[in-house]
Amino acid sequence: MLGDATVGTGCEVTSVPAEALLYREVPPPVNLATHTACLWTQTVRTDEPHVHRVLPDGCIDIIWYAGSLHVAGPDTGPFLARLVPGLRIAAVRFRPGMAPGVLGIPADVLRDDRVALAEIWGCDADRLSDQIAASDQRTAIRILAREVGRRLRAAWGPPDSIATAVGYGPKPLQRIRRFRRAVALARRGVPFADVAVHAGYADQPHLSREVKELAGVPLGELVGADRASNALPSDHLRRAA
Repeated sequence: MLGDATVGTGCEVTSVPAEALLYREVPPPVNLATHTACLWTQTVRTDEPHVHRVLPDGCIDIIWYAGSLHVAGPDTGPFLARLVPGLRIAAVRFRPGMAPGVLGIPADVLRDDRVALAEIWGCDADRLSDQIAASDQRTAIRILAREVGRRLRAAWGPPDSIATAVGYGPKPLQRIRRFRRAVALARRGVPFADVAVHAGYADQPHLSREVKELAGVPLGELVGADRASNALPSDHLRRAA
């Protein structure tokens, strides 16, 4: 697990202005575009630690922060991340189903987990982490992209099931995609009853139950928190799913 970067699910999520959580996405190089959604960086400019809600999206990220590399597995519910002042992050986000060939392990092994990349890649992860630590964030994501490209050339063959590729079976994946469609519609101001119809829910109570289970809070609270103080969307760490 990520240790100081994670918090319990009972902790309070705080809302801060977007400029205090400087988050940037960069399109992947052409040779990685099929497998990766984006490269991303973040610098935390708050005065106090900030607890941030990350929503499930089917993606897997390799993330450098606090001097080492970690893998954020595919989530089936909300993950609360503790962002401390001055924290610098550089990361690569894989498209759903595309990480196992590069990582060398099935996605379902990582479901709802955060693990040190060194547990998977051994000393190669430590070497890579040292290079990133000595670089600025722009260079850091280029280093990550170069390593992902190198490993893609020797990647596994096709996974033998959706679960090993994505981290869960077809029904949970469909559920998460429907949930993300609903949240996107709600953020655009679509009435919740219409969100339920357009996103594919049986009715508004069905939508409410699913959002509460997958996000940990009601839809109104989730969208309201996004709007407060010009805050970033509550799943901004996974925006490119």
